[in-house]
Amino acid sequence: MIEAAARVADATGNWVDTLAPPWSRPYLRLARLDRPIGSWLLLLPCWWSAALAALVAHDLSRLPIVIALFFVGAFTMRGAGCTWNDITDRDLDAMVERTRSRPIPAGQVSVPQAFAFLVVQALIGLAVLLQFNRFAVATGIASLAIVAVYPFMKRITWWPQVVLGLAFSWGALMGFAVILGRIDGAALALYAGSIAWVIGYDTIYAHQDAEDDALIGVKSTARLFGKRTHQALIAFYAVAVALIGCAIALAGGGLPAWLGLVAFAAHLAWQIVRLKIDNPALCLRVFKSNRDAGLLLFAGLLVDAWMGAG
Repeated sequence: MIEAAARVADATGNWVDTLAPPWSRPYLRLARLDRPIGSWLLLLPCWWSAALAALVAHDLSRLPIVIALFFVGAFTMRGAGCTWNDITDRDLDAMVERTRSRPIPAGQVSVPQAFAFLVVQALIGLAVLLQFNRFAVATGIASLAIVAVYPFMKRITWWPQVVLGLAFSWGALMGFAVILGRIDGAALALYAGSIAWVIGYDTIYAHQDAEDDALIGVKSTARLFGKRTHQALIAFYAVAVALIGCAIALAGGGLPAWLGLVAFAAHLAWQIVRLKIDNPALCLRVFKSNRDAGLLLFAGLLVDAWMGAG
């Protein structure tokens, strides 16, 4: 019964609950390895950027190792970011039904223990980052300022999703920094498009907590848009598709990249049609489906890069 109560409400029945050693479970939950969707959403702009940069370079030789390193780095740094978020939000989390079972408010991990775990994850992330060129290392380090301030934004602005977009989309710059040693117009367009995508999907996610957030005074675009959420999603997702299309055009993308974008856009349209903001379980499912949307786009970009290098 104690272990069941310790599970986070929206993350039951996963490998952390069933296979991980009991002593490790609170730390794995801090890193959200019981809920890897956020890691995937952080990773996908990295993969988009790497594939698009390889297309520009007409060279796939470094792409496999870059994809692998981005995978490790994204999962590690998302874990570090979530640990930092849980440290700063521990009092708020205790007041929200969905988050009160997180390791810190539930008393499974102390704040000093969480800080120590944060340092370990950050060092692993640094080890990954140091595999790249100096420009990419500097670009990666620059993202830490946004990550550090993000948890406080929900107390200050109705638009914390914008700051999350700035952080979660940073990988759209990293592929160009790693493979080409520069950030050009295609990278900036991809970054801007990814930010719009993040604002959209995190608005869907935030609708799970809209009632609790209103009670404790936490701000979000979900509360800001309210019943106008569908119209807002149409706007942000349309901007995302348009800007990513600009990135593909600037990179000289071919038919596979455009087909990937069409599949991505169709998936986003499906989300808007499917969504019911008063159904938290459905909001979570629709939010999670963004991994599939991002993978569709990545597949198109990857095939295009492969054909362009051939």
